[in-house]
Amino acid sequence: MTETIAPARMLLLDEDRLADLRSRLDGDLAPQWRRLAEQCDLYRRTEPPAEHPLASITYLGPAAANLALAYRLTGQRHYLEEAWRWISAAVSFDHWGRAHLPDHDLDAGWILHGLSLAYSWLGDDLEPARREALRAKLELQGERLYDFAVASEGGWWSSSYWQNHHWICHTGLAAVGYALGVRAWTERAKEAMGTVVDVLPADGSDMEGVVYWRYGVPWLATYLDLLQDAEGVDWWDRCRFLARTFFYRLHQAAPGYEEIVDHGDCHDRRSGHSVALYRILAARYRLGEAQWLADTVADRFFWREAYESGVKPGVLPEAWAELLWYDASVTPVDPAGTVAPQAAFEDLGLLVHRTSWDDDATLVSFKSSPGGGHTAWDTSRRIDAERGWDTLSAGHHHPDAGSFVLASRGAWLLVDEGYSNKKRAGHHNLVLVDGHGFAGEGRYHVYAEAPPDRTADMVDVLADGGFLHGRARTGRMYPAELGVQALERTLVVMPSGRTVVVDRGRAAEPREWTVLLHADQPSEPVGLDVPPDGAVRRVLRNGRAGAWITTHALTTEAGGTRAEQVVTDVEANPTSSTPSLVVTRRLHTLRVTPPASRDLLAVTVVEPFDAFRPTPPAARLLPSTTGVGVDLGGGERVHLAGPDGVIDSGGVRARARAVLVAGERVAVVGATRVERDGRTLFDHTALGSAVLDDDEVTAVLPAGTGR
Repeated sequence: MTETIAPARMLLLDEDRLADLRSRLDGDLAPQWRRLAEQCDLYRRTEPPAEHPLASITYLGPAAANLALAYRLTGQRHYLEEAWRWISAAVSFDHWGRAHLPDHDLDAGWILHGLSLAYSWLGDDLEPARREALRAKLELQGERLYDFAVASEGGWWSSSYWQNHHWICHTGLAAVGYALGVRAWTERAKEAMGTVVDVLPADGSDMEGVVYWRYGVPWLATYLDLLQDAEGVDWWDRCRFLARTFFYRLHQAAPGYEEIVDHGDCHDRRSGHSVALYRILAARYRLGEAQWLADTVADRFFWREAYESGVKPGVLPEAWAELLWYDASVTPVDPAGTVAPQAAFEDLGLLVHRTSWDDDATLVSFKSSPGGGHTAWDTSRRIDAERGWDTLSAGHHHPDAGSFVLASRGAWLLVDEGYSNKKRAGHHNLVLVDGHGFAGEGRYHVYAEAPPDRTADMVDVLADGGFLHGRARTGRMYPAELGVQALERTLVVMPSGRTVVVDRGRAAEPREWTVLLHADQPSEPVGLDVPPDGAVRRVLRNGRAGAWITTHALTTEAGGTRAEQVVTDVEANPTSSTPSLVVTRRLHTLRVTPPASRDLLAVTVVEPFDAFRPTPPAARLLPSTTGVGVDLGGGERVHLAGPDGVIDSGGVRARARAVLVAGERVAVVGATRVERDGRTLFDHTALGSAVLDDDEVTAVLPAGTGR
């Protein structure tokens, strides 16, 4: 073993903290103690494996930690004996992990962390032979993980800074280093995690999606907590990602908070909450909203997720962290009173709109970015060029630039596919070109070895005041042989939740452009599937939620627009450590294909309604000399410019990329001049030739503008 230093004092605990915790177990910590005690009782009623199973054994680590903490808090001998029963199982296995990278991946990271806490917390109360057996096993596994991290530097998790395997394995290495006093291990983890802290996106967004956010991000907090305790080094303010990531997670909650928006690899829509992580984010950043969500989940959703989640070992083993990370001084704050219902996360090109924070609200989530997000895409290329490494590892990021999902009244209407191994744009609400999706798709890591210019982005963003507007530019994502010169999707959500999607494309020669819309349930035709006006009309219902969906294919080409309702089945193995685990999802896909043309102009309108009290569709296209105008009914109108940047429809004349009207309220995107019904709302062109692009206005205009 490498040079050692004196081990840190008991990790995360000292006698003063223990005395404080013990004094509160029947007070403000009573719910947390009850969770810990129940979890320990579950271990008592469960038999650890006698032989290493083929499946993952990550759960052995937190089992040891939970039981060891219960013993340290109570002094009750049965917790110590139970802890040893679980520890001895892990110690007895020659290797940690069977199916994938034994000793060198998630099993090793999880178990090293949990057993290191147990070793520290049980201390000399473990009889000498047991303590020595545990110490020797920790030393062996720590060496194995450290040696692999050094030998594989520049590849896989060792240098994959934006990936959960990196965070988990280095945190396990740090924990065992602190427990045994091995400086090389703690310094290796510190250097690696220091890079992570600095290169994660400052807006808190996570390219791996909510499920892996829930699985991986707690390990960032775990590492920072260990570092501060063992070395007195405070990185909480330095890590701007952690400071903002709660709000990313909050905005990716479906209405009602229980389910999730499932962009990225998501086993299901219920694996999204970590009470423990909410607690420490609340404590370190004084986030009352995080405390409120932790309370809400613990009171209302916890057990349903515990038993329905497809992610293992799941939320139950976090009991030790829920207790240690709870700070009663942070007052819960309902986000409905403090957090705007629209949000934009620039790094991931993620825009989110909800009509309110009520359980029956309508939500739309729309995203477009390079693989891994802008920071990871750019920074990984810089590091790789300097060092000859491969650091991106964005395998959980789907080929979904330009896609969106929509939920309403407690049910999902337009959806993503969840988890997939062979990822395809065709599994998302996107556009296919001659039946093809993105370049490099059909495999796990779509963005591996992609050229630097294979990027997408989100521009013209407005997310404020009940309005959402964004333009996803995705043309570069398609194979070069298709000759796609441009493909853009503009998505607008109005205060009512009515949504307009405009797809514009151009190719070097005529192509079939197919607009895809996926749902959990099949849609039903309204009128003819091949209508004479080129408008495909469908109705979609799921429980209380419903939506009228109309796609207008605006083309001058001869022939009718085809509409097909097909089934799309997606199957995946989410983890190589458990080969038998398979998740499946069946999508009901509406495919709308206009006649082949060099140009695509398709306008899709989604009008959510209450399926128990249905209302008829109201949207209609407005005559327009340029651009696209849609009257959505209820006083809402959407006016989008054509390529010339001019709007002239429905009484609105403007130099702007978008003018959105909701009654007397007006929002504009990229505007320099706007007239409505003959009134000038504002006119920057009056400033003369000094007007520059920076003078364009994107905002919700003040009430009474132009009066």
